[in-house]
Amino acid sequence: MNITTGFASPTSFPKTQTKVLLLENIHPIAQEAFESAGFHVEALSVALKPEELKEKIKHYQVLGIRSKTQLTADILEKAHQLLAIGCFCIGTNQVDLEFAKERGIPVFNAPFGNTRSVAEMMIAEIISLSRQLFQRSTEVHGKTWKKVSTGCFEVRGKTLGIIGYGHIGSQVSTLAESLGMHVLYYDIVSKLPLGNARSCNTLQGLLRESDFVTLHVPATRQTHQMIGAQALQWMKKGAYLINASRGTVVQIPALAEMLRKGHLAGAAIDVYPEEPEGNHSDFITELQGIANVILTPHIGGATEEAQANIGTEVPAALIRFVTSGSTSGAVNFPQVDLAPSHEGHRILNVHKNVPGVLSEINGIVSRLGANIQAQVLSTEPKIGYLVLDTDRALSQEVKNAIENLATSIKTRMLY
Repeated sequence: MNITTGFASPTSFPKTQTKVLLLENIHPIAQEAFESAGFHVEALSVALKPEELKEKIKHYQVLGIRSKTQLTADILEKAHQLLAIGCFCIGTNQVDLEFAKERGIPVFNAPFGNTRSVAEMMIAEIISLSRQLFQRSTEVHGKTWKKVSTGCFEVRGKTLGIIGYGHIGSQVSTLAESLGMHVLYYDIVSKLPLGNARSCNTLQGLLRESDFVTLHVPATRQTHQMIGAQALQWMKKGAYLINASRGTVVQIPALAEMLRKGHLAGAAIDVYPEEPEGNHSDFITELQGIANVILTPHIGGATEEAQANIGTEVPAALIRFVTSGSTSGAVNFPQVDLAPSHEGHRILNVHKNVPGVLSEINGIVSRLGANIQAQVLSTEPKIGYLVLDTDRALSQEVKNAIENLATSIKTRMLY
């Protein structure tokens, strides 16, 4: 689809006709950012049903979602004009990333936006569990006065084990040390420790040493139900488990059993294997009614500051991509970031990563007598992503020829 603009050559999707769909009550600051960039925005407060989304998605170039919208392959198949997806959260497991990649659609998220909010909640829950604050509060609300110290402890001097030492895990590490805690961490990727934190070589080693365990891992095959009966048995008697990462990481029935047996002294759970679609829904979990268990409705990043940060972070990445072709920060795409050119026109090409593609493209440029002003190619096993700046006079011919290559997945004239 080519739409003629004021440029000397047509562009595929000029800003004035680029449409953005925001779902799930994304912070208004995101809409403001897109509109300031010249895009048209429709913002809805809910997640759409699959059939509704299949119809709606046909007409937009940019889609913004949170965690409830499931972008499966059959939905993405209908997104014929979609250029990019923004996940206004940390996780991206609600998107079929491989299918999006094969369709030439980069996916961006917010790896930093809610980091501090989640980390602060982890510290609050560590202290609350250690002092049994939720139990005492519930009792007083029920008109029961039960002043006890048995089973209540300071966190100073205790050991915190952090599973997943990324943006959030490392923040929790820093805050915990400021409380006088000893910090251990386990990560499948080598990470530089902050402060006096110490790396553990094995998950078992961390679980055996820790008084508190917090989880900060993505939903992957490796992490699926990684904290099950065996892992819980490895934990110290009287330890506490805290999960605000992904609901599939912990086997809830096994955790409930270990809590009822008294092997664990408490737990705080913010995420669940299955969660309601919206507020005011009935929700049942085997952890309900167990003493010293804090249950919250997936609110780790639910602060005004976090939502505003995310509402700024994700649009910035999407706007950079739409206006310059930059895929910096995309979770499923080769990373390319080329400064805008003021002399030529820019062509973006996503293609199958097979030998000889770049030679074919350069051959097209040479055969047409065009000049390459700048060129960046980055590849992953399945796809390659090329940003090419070329002469204005011949840019349309170059774009058309590249688009007609058998290896091309998506080609557009940016400017």
